[in-house]
Amino acid sequence: MTISFLCFCLVTLVSLIFFTKKIKQLKWKFPPSPPKFPVIGNLHQIGELPHRSLQYLAERYGPVMLLHFGFVPIVVISSKEAAEEVLRTHDLGCCSRPKLVGTRLISRDFKDVGFTPYGEEWKERRKFAVRELFCLKKVQSFRHIREEECNFLVKKLSESAVDQSAVDLSKTLFWLTASILFRVALGQNFHESDFIDKDKIEELVFEAETALASFTCSDFFPVAGLGWLVDWLSGQHKRLNDVFYKLDALFQHVIDDHLDPERSKDHQDIIDSMLDVMHEGKNDSLKLTIDHIKGFLANIFLAGIDTGAITMIWAMTELARNPKLMKKVQGEIRDRLGDNKERITEEDIDKVPYLKMVMKETFRLHPAAPLLLPRETMAHIKVQGYDIPPKRRILVNVGAIGRDPKLWTNPEEFNPERFMDSSVEYRGQHFELLPFGSGRRICPGMPMGLAAVELGLLNLLYFFDWRFPEGMTYKDIDTEEAGTLTIVKKVPLKLVPVRVK
Repeated sequence: MTISFLCFCLVTLVSLIFFTKKIKQLKWKFPPSPPKFPVIGNLHQIGELPHRSLQYLAERYGPVMLLHFGFVPIVVISSKEAAEEVLRTHDLGCCSRPKLVGTRLISRDFKDVGFTPYGEEWKERRKFAVRELFCLKKVQSFRHIREEECNFLVKKLSESAVDQSAVDLSKTLFWLTASILFRVALGQNFHESDFIDKDKIEELVFEAETALASFTCSDFFPVAGLGWLVDWLSGQHKRLNDVFYKLDALFQHVIDDHLDPERSKDHQDIIDSMLDVMHEGKNDSLKLTIDHIKGFLANIFLAGIDTGAITMIWAMTELARNPKLMKKVQGEIRDRLGDNKERITEEDIDKVPYLKMVMKETFRLHPAAPLLLPRETMAHIKVQGYDIPPKRRILVNVGAIGRDPKLWTNPEEFNPERFMDSSVEYRGQHFELLPFGSGRRICPGMPMGLAAVELGLLNLLYFFDWRFPEGMTYKDIDTEEAGTLTIVKKVPLKLVPVRVK
């Protein structure tokens, strides 16, 4: 009798908690949603360019919008005001990351910085990464590497100028950012390493980003193994595992090279520092293993190479499409730097304010990652009056914010002069321009990425004029996009360099 009574009380208590929660949720105000289909939700409304699809939906349903990807509800943020609430006001409440199949694999079960959910271990790892690689002092110490690699770029382009041959700037600028990052962070010469194939590295970055951004049923249909079965049948699991093993082989080569006692090095890179922590074990708050090192390397490799190259390619694309603008920015650069510089140094960057406006406008119109990495709420929050419960995924569409006609005059036009008398910056404090994100999850590699992009563009625009391949004019340069995680120019940019300095 007593046991039956206790069971009755327990069932009653659980039922009361359940119904109280349901009644409470009925009082919540959820964001508006487009109509959805059973099972798949709104997935049918997401095209090949998700940031564009979400922008069009937001124009109809509002800047705070609730979508359902399969069984998973996702809140999409598409306005400056809503982004500020998510990334500043409620930053602590929604700065975690969802645990996804692809990110779990690539990050070695969340032993990295970029994909790991918020917590004490993540904070210690991020603090370590900033101190050892991304802080301003470290970035400045690598200045000579950036200058040397840009000089090498100018030399190679000058050889093409003699032949008057068109250059694939998309590939050329990828190699520039890769060569800088491999020397700075991985201690490898991109052009001379025995185990680095330049073309295969480019393919690997593309494969990894495509696999991570591709539809994974397990993430949206986590029901009784159904999603896993579909992923296995569709080949998504194989694609993810293939990328994982290729990355693992590359990273193991890099680590083995660092463990070689006869290795020559010109600086202590982050891998040296991580190996020191791992072997010495003196840091009680930071425990590192080989998996942690590979997780870090995955972040550096995927986020550090193509984002900088993408920004430079879009800047050169827009300038090529606007010959008067190209002439104006080159005129300022050459007037301010003089006619007889043999090489550009980073001291020259602050002398050319118009170039900085070109960069801002590129970040506005063509952010490399227009959908910031997804966040996940850790607490109940309100955004623009709408309730967002815990464990809810949030996507911030900075691509849509950068083209919001409420914020920008003629938003589809590339016009650097809109920043002439503007205090708006791109470092996370102005929520109309967020190429690197904001808050606790702002991209830690921002200072390093900016340094490479500024110096690379300055070299391209100072030393060379740019002609079109035979039979082409500026009207033939298009801005068609491709990609999901990062957005590239679909048709590679090919121009003919003409050495003038």
